[in-house]
Amino acid sequence: MLSKSLEKALNEQVSIEGHASFAYLAMASWCEQQGMNGAAKFFFAQSDEERTHMLKIFNYINSVKGHALAPAIKQPSLKFKGIVEMVKEALHNEEKVTASVYKLSEMAQNEKDYGTYNFMQFYVDEQREEEVLFNHILERIELIGTEGMGRYYIDKELEALTGGGAPAAE
Repeated sequence: MLSKSLEKALNEQVSIEGHASFAYLAMASWCEQQGMNGAAKFFFAQSDEERTHMLKIFNYINSVKGHALAPAIKQPSLKFKGIVEMVKEALHNEEKVTASVYKLSEMAQNEKDYGTYNFMQFYVDEQREEEVLFNHILERIELIGTEGMGRYYIDKELEALTGGGAPAAE
């Protein structure tokens, strides 16, 4: 059975994952407004992934006889100075999610709730992948540059990450 403290922390994680989903949705919209449809496709996919993570935790809480709560989601940023700043914000958001996931894992381990600890290991691995991904994207943007055809190649690179096209030539 899930402790009340872990139930509360998991419900907070549901809210964090929901906010991440909405933040990526805002980023996708911004990309579409900028004519970067490949990047929009990437951020829509990220939004879907975060929503899936949210629902997975939500369902876990109920499956272990807790009470999952539908979260109130805070409005994410809607305006971005550019693609670099947006990707940096995405990385920063992922780092916050990682810190929360680590806290939850530690909490479950300290409470000797090995079922929840084991459940959280998916998120530990996922967050490592997300941080690597966004650091890689920032490295690619730095390599490509944002001037001239740079935006076009960045758009294609991000689209390729969704399986929606070939990576841009190097």
